[in-house]
Amino acid sequence: MDRHRARGRRARPSRRKPLLSAAVASVVLVGATAAGTVYMKAQAHDGPSAVSSAAPAPSSASPAGSEEASVEPVAEPSVDRDALLAKALGSVTPETGAKTSVAVLDVDSGESAAHGDAAFDTASIVKVNILAALLLQAQDADRHLTAQEKAYATRMIENSDNASATALWAAIGRADGLDSANERFGLTATQGGDGELWGLTQTTASDQLTLLRQVFGEDSELSAASRSYLQGLMGEIETDQRWGVSAAADGSRWALKNGWLARSTTGLWDVNSIGRISAGGHDYLVAALSNGNSTQAKGISLVEAVSKAAVSAFQDTTED
Repeated sequence: MDRHRARGRRARPSRRKPLLSAAVASVVLVGATAAGTVYMKAQAHDGPSAVSSAAPAPSSASPAGSEEASVEPVAEPSVDRDALLAKALGSVTPETGAKTSVAVLDVDSGESAAHGDAAFDTASIVKVNILAALLLQAQDADRHLTAQEKAYATRMIENSDNASATALWAAIGRADGLDSANERFGLTATQGGDGELWGLTQTTASDQLTLLRQVFGEDSELSAASRSYLQGLMGEIETDQRWGVSAAADGSRWALKNGWLARSTTGLWDVNSIGRISAGGHDYLVAALSNGNSTQAKGISLVEAVSKAAVSAFQDTTED
């Protein structure tokens, strides 16, 4: 799985989606659980209230011969979220040779930040992308997933079953099908793996955050039913895979997918985690990627530390 395809990256139009709305819809879907069970018992969150601040009225008493004085409202200084994130990550020390990248979005405020723009192997986090592409294709064909496709999807997401992923990878048209869907999703730095090597799909943390917006946001190419279905599977990950971005949550409200892969040429591990979590009264989308880890356990510790640091960068400045 170490050969990378040397194909040119197709030019893709820039289609950055607007930031997520503050509420995630809860809907009934065919073949899934009852409405409201998606995203681990999550409730919709109202967005922040708009706050208006009227400028003080100008004084009616102006000095003789001078123009009437006016008082302009003072704009609040903008927060450099990328700088705060970089500072928070200063407390995370990867082992020698390991690299990491992270992107985070505060769903409630709509603010986001990213650190690192290098491309990483997806390993099994691409399974979310595969299912999103399949659901998009099914929407285009005006059909529901078949019983077999649903069985594959459940095993692929909840159990991270590779055989099921390979079956659905073929169903979407492999890399070409993934790349085509990603053009519509707004992923600009993700390229499908060669042949059957879906785990060697290349991506960035920022692109994975864009994908999470498609899965959890209302402004999405995916229908409400498709989003709800995928969210529900990500909220039922088997017990021994409940690590990664969920470490940054302060409760059981999370929905995630992890990926791990030992490279045959080096023996070093790719370990990644993407998902939605709740912490400190806010909801966050987080994508944490890493490679060059000497063991899977060290890779897990790294993405968990990175996820916690990323969320803390927002919590330190968003508390009321």
